Amino acid sequence: MQQLSGLVPREPRALCLLLGCSVGSFWLLFHWVTWRRIRNKIKTAQERRAMALEQMKRMAARLRNQHPVTDPSVILSLSLTDLTLKLRDGELSPEMVLHTYMSKAWDVTQDLNCITDFLPECELQLRRLQEQTSRGPLYGVPISLKDNYSCKGHDATLGLIKNLERPAPEDCVIVQVLKKQGAVPFVKTNIPQSMLNYDCSNPIYGQTLNPLNHKRTPGGSSGGEGALISAQGSILGFGSDIGGSIRFPSAFCGVCGFKPTGNRLSKIGLTSSCPGQKSVTAMIGPIARDVNSLVTAMRAVLCEDMFQLDPTVPPIPFNEEVFSSTQPLRIGYYETDDTTMATPSMRRAVLETKELLEKAGHEVVPFTPPSVERSLYELALRGLLADGGATFLDNFKGDLVDPNLRSQVAVYRCPSWLKSLLSVLVRPLFPRLSMLLDNSRGISSVKELWRHHMAVEEYRQEFITRWTARGLDALICPILGPALTIGSPGKLSSAVSYTILYNLVDFPAGVLPVTTVTSEDEEALKKYEGHHKDAWDALLRKAVSDSVGLPVALQCVALPWQEEQCLRLMKEVEKITRTEKRL
Repeated sequence: MQQLSGLVPREPRALCLLLGCSVGSFWLLFHWVTWRRIRNKIKTAQERRAMALEQMKRMAARLRNQHPVTDPSVILSLSLTDLTLKLRDGELSPEMVLHTYMSKAWDVTQDLNCITDFLPECELQLRRLQEQTSRGPLYGVPISLKDNYSCKGHDATLGLIKNLERPAPEDCVIVQVLKKQGAVPFVKTNIPQSMLNYDCSNPIYGQTLNPLNHKRTPGGSSGGEGALISAQGSILGFGSDIGGSIRFPSAFCGVCGFKPTGNRLSKIGLTSSCPGQKSVTAMIGPIARDVNSLVTAMRAVLCEDMFQLDPTVPPIPFNEEVFSSTQPLRIGYYETDDTTMATPSMRRAVLETKELLEKAGHEVVPFTPPSVERSLYELALRGLLADGGATFLDNFKGDLVDPNLRSQVAVYRCPSWLKSLLSVLVRPLFPRLSMLLDNSRGISSVKELWRHHMAVEEYRQEFITRWTARGLDALICPILGPALTIGSPGKLSSAVSYTILYNLVDFPAGVLPVTTVTSEDEEALKKYEGHHKDAWDALLRKAVSDSVGLPVALQCVALPWQEEQCLRLMKEVEKITRTEKRL
């Protein structure tokens, strides 16, 4: 007993030191174990993906031996319209088309890192097609899907550890509909961690590259889709969009993308990082190489199968009369907003298209949206982070944070009182950062939340009133571009102003490439200072510089539930800009 007593520290200071060392050791051990657990899960997921891709490669080889193709490049060069005709006529078999695209997708992802999973049940879908007596509009068409689409037996990770090894019990509604229409989903594609970012990187699957320039991001959050389709690894894909997540990748990768009105297509079975918020409307939609492909996709999914599987979707089939109309349109336009000054190439894309539309017989008139800066910070950002970012931050508990999200997550993690203090301190020199900090604090009560919802609806009605006062059929405006350098989007959340606006007011919007960056654009960019002449404007100028030859897109918009009018304008813009390029 006397010997044991000698082991007990008699000084309080020594006792505190021992206790502190014990707590510190425990803390280090806990974090080391957590870090090892995360790394092991990531390693397992990466190994599982590698095995899935090898399975895709083997299946493609087997199908190729059974259904040989003389020249795969011929199939890859077909438009979706031509491909569906050849499949329906029997000139091509679904097996021939599938193995051609699987082989190409495998090659593309070795270069760009755009695929997260292979869907081997695509072979079962081929057998089901053989058993069907009728052929749907997407008969035999290989389809790629964004990571957050639920596919039975597969994870929808969002690049988050917590979503690994949680296979979906069934396909989401839109995947069921696509299969009923004859499509063959075969891969899932990469996204930025949590999807609230327009780069395309996460700790599980890494960084996806832009096929047109590997130093550039393909955009996000549907970045894997944009990259794969641009590089001919898929002919039609489906993404989702809460602030531009279909439109950014389409614009950055030089393809076409379409975001419908919020409830035109079913979202049942899609995974979200911020479920429950209502201020900014998320939506799903197609990505493809041309506008006709988007139209084919919309025609196919706006069908009785979807209306039955999800009765909350209004049973409104595709309106052929509106889409096929040849009546001249009255089109509004603006070349910049009051938040993110358009780059020279963005501005030129709008003005040149305006002139071409006028030559084609349409009337094009100026239009100014209600304060876009207010819509971005006070309405969209405040609504997305109504809970102070708590739901969003829950995604990162026990997880690594991707480098592209660190600044974003750091801001959201700041306590409300610190955000308020910093907002006041930085306001004189950096008003936009002040607005971001202030409006990311969240909403303090249910009563205040209801007031916020009323403010969003009042803004929407103000927008519609301005629209109808000008007598508009549709609208053209910029989309951010060209593609930013990798890592820039996480530091330039303000630059989403051109896209998130149409999630806030819930209008259908689509983008398509209309031109490329010229040396004259590059020279003019040297004088770009932006509206605020702050660090964000300087960073945007740097992020889009040295871009000669990269695509620049245009955004087309219509009123809610007028998807066909928006697609009609997109088709008209595509026709006149492609004609101009050939002259």
